Amino acid sequence: MAETKPTFQLYLRSFIWFALMAVALFSGAGDWRWPQGWAFIAIFVMASIVFSLWLARRDPALLASRLQVVQQGQSVWDKLFLIFFILVWFGWLVLMGFDAVRWHISSVPPAANALGAALMVAGFVATALVLRENSFAAPVVRIQEERGQRVIDTGPYAYVRHPMYASAIPYLVGIPLLLGSWRGLLFVPVFMTGISIRAVFEERLLARELSGYADYMRRVRWRIVPGVW
Repeated sequence: MAETKPTFQLYLRSFIWFALMAVALFSGAGDWRWPQGWAFIAIFVMASIVFSLWLARRDPALLASRLQVVQQGQSVWDKLFLIFFILVWFGWLVLMGFDAVRWHISSVPPAANALGAALMVAGFVATALVLRENSFAAPVVRIQEERGQRVIDTGPYAYVRHPMYASAIPYLVGIPLLLGSWRGLLFVPVFMTGISIRAVFEERLLARELSGYADYMRRVRWRIVPGVW
């Protein structure tokens, strides 16, 4: 049985994750006084705190699950995907620091910085709607037999099969805008291509091992963006 209460060690992992993001971002920038960089970190930290406090009361099992990026029963291909994603993520942060501050190549107006912050917040709000609807929204691809996983087809899941991935779009676009890096936007298609490939592999697993998911796929046509894919 998986643990249902997050532990100090799990919260420590989150702190280390945010610290590493800050190191990557500001190492690229070469300036710890970068306001947009601190705004980015602040939004992520505040969203994490709000989600943690909310899920600790509403769904502690989901919170504990989301704080673990490697879990028993997780497929090898998903572990490889997460390693790739993390490496690209940190490389992206370093590049945007260089682009926006150290190299001074991009010139992004303050209005675009503000739009980026708003898109990040919108992405996290969309994520909250997904977590409210789906108690099995773990960050890894596996069947959660110990928790009696079932198909979720309500809320945002009534419109797309992967609303968690859809919610990533606004904040992936918003991050380079907030940080002031036009070149950072070039990574968004890379992330979305990886996420789309993962969605296909995830669906194959769910259709094969989760009762009712194949029928759900027939009822809900779109994977991530309604009318597109």
